Amino acid sequence: MAVVFLLYVVAEVAAVWAVVSLIGFLPTLGVLLAGAFLGSWLARREGGKAARAFMDTSRSGRSPHAEITDGMLIGMGGLLILLPGFVSDIFGLLLLLPPTRGVVRRSWLRRIEKRAPLGGYPGQQQERVIVVDSEVVSENKGNGPDQDPPPRMIIDSQ
Repeated sequence: MAVVFLLYVVAEVAAVWAVVSLIGFLPTLGVLLAGAFLGSWLARREGGKAARAFMDTSRSGRSPHAEITDGMLIGMGGLLILLPGFVSDIFGLLLLLPPTRGVVRRSWLRRIEKRAPLGGYPGQQQERVIVVDSEVVSENKGNGPDQDPPPRMIIDSQ
């Protein structure tokens, strides 16, 4: 992790040095400040859109995985934009723009699904609850002497 941070700092210094060499110190400072203001405005706008999308999805009863991930990526993009430097501004801008954020979100969710399946953790016993004639019945109940026998008719609404 320390090596990654060191490489990031070296890349930022090299990028700022290259831009200062091309356009000068004051214009570089102006570009960095303009990027911070533009990025913070964009982060606020996209964050509001993500919050509204989250509320709409939650109200409709659907799972808001994409909206939560969008909010997280927008927050990360806003933080990167506010850090001084061109490399962080570029990565922050990529996270704030909807098309590139969608690509990052899909790959992020795929990676999470591989590590922890949506149904729980690997090795965790899953239990589905099924309602039969207004009675809650667990599908995983055994047939031991001290347990109820399984129901004869199971209605599964999936």
